[in-house]
Amino acid sequence: MSSSLALGPAVPAGGIPVMGVLHGFGKAMLAAFVFFACFAFSDVSPYDLVAPVAMLLWLGLGIRLHRGAVPLLALLLLYLLAMVTALVPYFDESVPVTWTVQLAYLAATGIFFAMFFSEETESRMELALKAYTASCLFSAVLGIAGYLGLIGVEDLFYKYGRASGTFQDPNVFGSFLTLGALYLMRGLLTGETRRPLFSFVCLLVLLAGIFLSFSRGSWGGSVVATAVMIVAVYGSCDSARMQRRILLLVGATLLLGFVILCGLLTIESVQKMFFERATVSKDYDEGETGRFGNQIRGLGMLLEMPMGMGPLHWRLTFGLEPHNSYIGSFANGGWLGGAVFLLLVGATGFVGFRLMARDTPFRAHAQVVWPALLMFFLQALQIDIEKWRHVYMMLGMVWGLEAARLRWMARAARPGPYAAEASSGSGSAVQAVAKPASARGSLKASTLTVRPAGGAPG
Repeated sequence: MSSSLALGPAVPAGGIPVMGVLHGFGKAMLAAFVFFACFAFSDVSPYDLVAPVAMLLWLGLGIRLHRGAVPLLALLLLYLLAMVTALVPYFDESVPVTWTVQLAYLAATGIFFAMFFSEETESRMELALKAYTASCLFSAVLGIAGYLGLIGVEDLFYKYGRASGTFQDPNVFGSFLTLGALYLMRGLLTGETRRPLFSFVCLLVLLAGIFLSFSRGSWGGSVVATAVMIVAVYGSCDSARMQRRILLLVGATLLLGFVILCGLLTIESVQKMFFERATVSKDYDEGETGRFGNQIRGLGMLLEMPMGMGPLHWRLTFGLEPHNSYIGSFANGGWLGGAVFLLLVGATGFVGFRLMARDTPFRAHAQVVWPALLMFFLQALQIDIEKWRHVYMMLGMVWGLEAARLRWMARAARPGPYAAEASSGSGSAVQAVAKPASARGSLKASTLTVRPAGGAPG
């Protein structure tokens, strides 16, 4: 399924390779697109200004919708159909209409990322993850500086006594940093990073940002995502030496983390906020009109409302958002919207765990991206994630990896030069598959065993 937009053959203009220049510009725009995900001070950010330019440019350069990403397209279209159907009685209300249009735009970015990462997957994933990690560091440094009072503007990068970085909400800030932290962690665990000391310092900055967000969801989600990533990396190692290295580094990190945490808790303000936040529920969660009480009452109402309440109408009924994306999907889009959201989460989970388990050139990146997205799916039980830009980016990454895996398998199953091309890692979908473990600097599949061309990978 090819894009309807495609540029013809490159025609040199004054000796300049036009297509090379356009691809270089496209990569720069993509890096900016990803980096600006951290700018979430308001509903509109530089991310939204760069997005249409980057998307249209790459459509013009010929990115395609491959069959592995078609399920994502179908599920997102069904989800939007449910939302628009539930919106029909409220077309005269500007806020629900605007919310639905924004949701459609975010879904379009998710489909674009799936298309983009389906080809030249490893190099494009590296570019995106490096840009995302730089974005995390930028936001984390500002959040830490705001928390420490180094920036003399009240409520800038610091809200409610918690670091918030370039986000309106400390909870979103803390969770945003997790993918960057996982990327750095995996490089350190496997020894693939070129500058381990620099990567370790950057990792400490991101972990400090997550901690100082004082977000229960970010803390718990980051722990789960890290555990899933470590187990996946450990299980994919075919070397006892590498497994020992991972266990040693994890043990040393846990010990160092415990020592640092004890040190931080000697600071009175940190100790007070830590124990205030480190509770399962708060006052606003409890009672009949609290978060959980509203959810229980709302579920009973939704059982009698096949069309739901309509986009954003939960807040008109209860005075608060549902703070649960699963319930929110049923409330905003009716039974169809809720069912499709559950199916999207389930299908993505199946694909994500399979990508981490199968011995393919894309497993290394899946071991970073899927645990981070899994964290957001878990957080969706206690917060509304359907308008978080980076969640749709990660959705696109996971399904793009799946599309690339299917293309790689198809190449490996073909006889003759196609199989040789797949197993050697050449071609647009696979790069550097068989590079030795000593080649560092990216998430290469150094621990993977590339199967012979004679049979499809497992």
